[in-house]
Amino acid sequence: MRLEDLDYDLRPERIAQVPIEPRDAARLLVDRGSAPPEHRRVADLPDLLRPGDLVVVNDTRVLPARLRLRRATGGTTEVLLLEPVDDAPGGRRWEALARPARKLRAGEHLSTATGEVVVAVVGRAPAGDTFHIDLLGDENPARLVERIGEMPLPPYITTTLDRPDRYNTIYATRPGSAAAPTAGLHLTPAVLDRLAARGIDVARVELVVGLDTFQPVSEPDPLRHRMHSERYRVPASTWDACRGAPRVVAIGTTTVRALESVAASSRLEGRTELFLHAGVPLQVVDVLMTNFHLPRTTLLMMVDAFVGPRWRALYATALTEGYRFLSFGDAMLLDRHAT
Repeated sequence: MRLEDLDYDLRPERIAQVPIEPRDAARLLVDRGSAPPEHRRVADLPDLLRPGDLVVVNDTRVLPARLRLRRATGGTTEVLLLEPVDDAPGGRRWEALARPARKLRAGEHLSTATGEVVVAVVGRAPAGDTFHIDLLGDENPARLVERIGEMPLPPYITTTLDRPDRYNTIYATRPGSAAAPTAGLHLTPAVLDRLAARGIDVARVELVVGLDTFQPVSEPDPLRHRMHSERYRVPASTWDACRGAPRVVAIGTTTVRALESVAASSRLEGRTELFLHAGVPLQVVDVLMTNFHLPRTTLLMMVDAFVGPRWRALYATALTEGYRFLSFGDAMLLDRHAT
């Protein structure tokens, strides 16, 4: 595999800047193997699945993790919280990205625009490209972040989001992610109710989405790309349901990563560095609903692992037919068993 194998022509005007309303009005390109794909809506998902299928969603919740702060020197800085440091008490120490990184020094304090000191820089994290920071004050750390933070929209979205809740799924629970599991943004109570009415159960996993999931691959040989780890948790009830279901339908690539990590490691929770690409067998997930992804990313490599080279024809169809791309864009329904 070469890096060029993960390319396609994505023009800026094809990147959705705002989410569609209602959520389930998003278009859905339905993979039919060698036959032409169908053009449907996410609202049609219950009709496209079979009674007895198991739908699995990632119920992680996105934090308003982007903090716009000031240094004591008067300069501005931006801190993006990635995840809590596991062995630090009270949830106050976080691994974070910072901009501009070269200017920050261990021991300095950062404040909001109103002068409230809220962050202490501990120093560089062991990997060297991120920092450890402490959230300051007596306020509960989660409430502090909710009060001073902004939703960490990807850099390709330049339009202000009027409703921050649109960057979370309707079933999101425990806060912790730095990015949304975007395929799940399309699901509505009506879709979930119709799934239940057709005898299709919905189960949950948690995979805390980090920015590394979306980072472009830069290695000339993509298979040499280094995957960073992410925390996941699969309830025993979900795993049992997967083993008993005739088909497992994953909503989003992060759900795939969580379930396939259990299959690969036999651990229901922990950290995963699983890298899914062509040649790595999928053991659990049969059908995947996912958005359209950036070129040269591990997400596109996972799609290639799922349906092989026909992803190119599907993406070409989506571009020709005017589908909206990336986080707030439309979706596709992939069947790895389709012929």
